[in-house]
Amino acid sequence: MPNLSQIETATTTSRNHEEAKYVYFLSDAHLGSLAIQHARTQERRLVRFLDSIKYKAAAIYLLGDMFDFWDEYKYVIPKGYTRFLGKLSELTDMGVEVNYFTGNHDIWTYGYLEKECGVILHRAPITTEIYDKVFFLAHGDGLGDPDAKFKFLRKAFHNRSCQRLLNFFHPWWGMQLGLNWAKHSRLKRADGKEMPYMGEDKEYLVRFTKEYMKTHPDVDYYIYGHRHIELDLTLSRKTRMLILGDWIRQFTYAVFDGEHMFLEEYVEGESRP
Repeated sequence: MPNLSQIETATTTSRNHEEAKYVYFLSDAHLGSLAIQHARTQERRLVRFLDSIKYKAAAIYLLGDMFDFWDEYKYVIPKGYTRFLGKLSELTDMGVEVNYFTGNHDIWTYGYLEKECGVILHRAPITTEIYDKVFFLAHGDGLGDPDAKFKFLRKAFHNRSCQRLLNFFHPWWGMQLGLNWAKHSRLKRADGKEMPYMGEDKEYLVRFTKEYMKTHPDVDYYIYGHRHIELDLTLSRKTRMLILGDWIRQFTYAVFDGEHMFLEEYVEGESRP
């Protein structure tokens, strides 16, 4: 369980536009992955989706791992992603509130996304109020995961000294190291896919959420990325938990209109909220 003192608190505000009322949640595009053969098509599809909601969105929450590996140097940022970064900048210039959560693949960001693209960066879970409902939002890595190796790596990756050490490498070497590590990690899985849903008793994000609910009964929605599965689970009369799928194969997202929450799949050519 994370240190609760690290959990941030925020409030989402709507743009002054009659159509700009929907709040969107998506995660896990892993842009730039060496294990994804259709990477350029995937990025364009994501950008077209963001373009399709730009006049409807009061806020967008990107819940981590939008890049397969992202590491900023003082004067250098990773190659590629031009369409995605440009669309983020357009959205924030229009007044759309874009919240970006670091995941376990894009920890190494040091100001570029905020200063150049205008996003609000979150490095820890947040509890936030949206249209009078309380949301707990997180990428999901490190929340209840019992894997000792993963815990060790996560601690090392978040360590500031280790981050400085990585940036001693030339950007070409640093990016090659990160991208190939991520590729190796993905290809270790069968067909590069995550393990399917394991059930409430075994799914660690579900276990974490149920435990967290005991001391935070005010939360209405728990929303996570990380697991690359679609899950919409009712945990009580008041509380729902969602895992958002991904933007590699599933192209799924959640949308909240102030009263109702929907877990949707983006199908190009269809007009949806």
